[in-house]
Amino acid sequence: MAPPLLLLILLPLLHLLGPVLAEVPDHYAVRYARPGASANAAAAAQEYLDPTYPLPPPPPMAPACTVPVLSHSFANTYGAAPATAAYAPPPGCPAPWSQVVLSFSVEISGDQYDRVAAVWLDGAELLRTTTAEPTPDGIRWTVRKDVTRYSALLRSPPAGVLSVMLENLVNDVFTGLYNVTVSLEFHGTPPYPLISSVTPSSDKPKLPESYFQAPADLILPISEATGDSGYWFRIQNSSDTRSSLLTIPTSTYRAVLEVFVSPHSNDEFWYSNPPDLYIQANNLSTGRGNAAYREVVVSVDGRFAGSFVPFPVIYTGGINPLYWQPVSALGAFDLPTYDIELTPFLGLLVDNKTHEVGVSVVDGIAEWLVDANLHLWLDPSWLEVKAALGPYQTPRLSISRRYTTQALNGSFSIKAKRKSFFSGWVSCSLGNLTTEVETETEAKSLVEFTNDGTNKTVELKVERETEVVVRSEKGKEMGKLSTEAEYPLSFYLDTEDVGEDGMSVMKGSLSHTLDIQTKAECGSFEREARLVDEQTAAGWMLVKDHDVINGTATTSQRYRYSDGRWEYERSIDAADGAVLSDNVSEKFSPPDDHLQAAATACLPGTGTGTSCDGTPSAADIAAM
Repeated sequence: MAPPLLLLILLPLLHLLGPVLAEVPDHYAVRYARPGASANAAAAAQEYLDPTYPLPPPPPMAPACTVPVLSHSFANTYGAAPATAAYAPPPGCPAPWSQVVLSFSVEISGDQYDRVAAVWLDGAELLRTTTAEPTPDGIRWTVRKDVTRYSALLRSPPAGVLSVMLENLVNDVFTGLYNVTVSLEFHGTPPYPLISSVTPSSDKPKLPESYFQAPADLILPISEATGDSGYWFRIQNSSDTRSSLLTIPTSTYRAVLEVFVSPHSNDEFWYSNPPDLYIQANNLSTGRGNAAYREVVVSVDGRFAGSFVPFPVIYTGGINPLYWQPVSALGAFDLPTYDIELTPFLGLLVDNKTHEVGVSVVDGIAEWLVDANLHLWLDPSWLEVKAALGPYQTPRLSISRRYTTQALNGSFSIKAKRKSFFSGWVSCSLGNLTTEVETETEAKSLVEFTNDGTNKTVELKVERETEVVVRSEKGKEMGKLSTEAEYPLSFYLDTEDVGEDGMSVMKGSLSHTLDIQTKAECGSFEREARLVDEQTAAGWMLVKDHDVINGTATTSQRYRYSDGRWEYERSIDAADGAVLSDNVSEKFSPPDDHLQAAATACLPGTGTGTSCDGTPSAADIAAM
């Protein structure tokens, strides 16, 4: 036997070339009826669950309107244009709104794979979601997302177009049609004081307490211009940067880029990819590899402006689809978005010229679906602000890789770290404000193959700290938002070939967590919030090709949220497609005043969709 090959690579910045991966984990379709399933074709569809923090109730006595927008059956839609419907804001519930909720409901029966879907309004994405895999009796679920942060989009189009993309395939094997309905709920009464209502003194500059919470005044899509095959960019490799050219108003005093992202095909399980070295040493033909580190990078006119390691969402056909019946994986029904504070870069952008905002994926391979929304806050008193970027240096990615391989066995560990600091000032009607954005991200990854490559263990841990500080011209701290996020994932899979018609038995277990803490300070307002969402699963399945023909699984999820006013917990246990227990506990203390209630809008779990920094936005985290 040949001696083990040991590679130790320590580089400040490394881009691997090409793709790779051993074909486990993968995604599968369940091809058998579970014990106890009804033989009656008219049986009621089972409701699938995504335990989340419930949306806050709308203000009492406020006008409310529900607007059905689209109803469509997605059958053979690969390569087809998105389904579209006309949209206009409801005359009975005019803006401003205290709350707007997008409802995305799905019904399906038969056999089908999981699919990715998105909802756009005039090219700006409102929701990224994936579908559950159906049963012969049928299933249904509803995603309810607070989209109040998109009020600028929702109020503006007199003849807007809402688009829904869901690429599906129907034939004599995969028979399920995804029947989708989309509606919007509008609730009146403005929750936020306007910036024009604040008259700061030059001696005592002050930010309005709604500075970080109020929805943007303008939202510009960073997406494919035509939308003929969806408005998302399709990123194919690490050098593939996709971008949009735009001109922003000269009155812009704050800018935040919200990024939507989902990996597919050879990179769906990027966090479990081995390096090319392993693929080549064993003469494997797979294209799934390039090792287990990915980072999404945002640029402004070619300058690095921010980045994040994406939360590892598992789609409902992934790893073991029996885990996700009827409780979906974390984030699968409402994928997280990621906010990058671009206010320091306004000095480059408010010159009334065209600029380029781009997105790329470090070490990415085919394919990633990515687009973004640029949220802009406009000064109602000044037609032109003045701004400048502070001292700038591109932050370097520090990454070390240790690879050990011996035939089909191998151990591949990666440690990566990036720390960035940007500052810039904007002179507007609120004063001369300097915004400082400091972010530190660390990721540790381990992929191990044992027992001649039939057993696989994966461990990923991402930690991210972000702080946004707004200072006065004299350096006084006027507002701060800080976030600490951690999302570990670990699982193992043992694969045994049973020697009959290419069938194999796969046994495994999984643990997945999102832990995020946020603290917001602005004026006299201060609040902390924490969300911990934990999920564990275990089971086995008998697999032929990509079909699951037998198996059993258990899944448990515990969702906890607290912010000083609310304490909410929901615990669910499921086994073999049935919910065994579903317990909710809740405690509420009324806020001190209206502003404090409104000011929670940027905190996780409130369902407003307003993230305060480069972490997943609150509505999307709450949807986990």
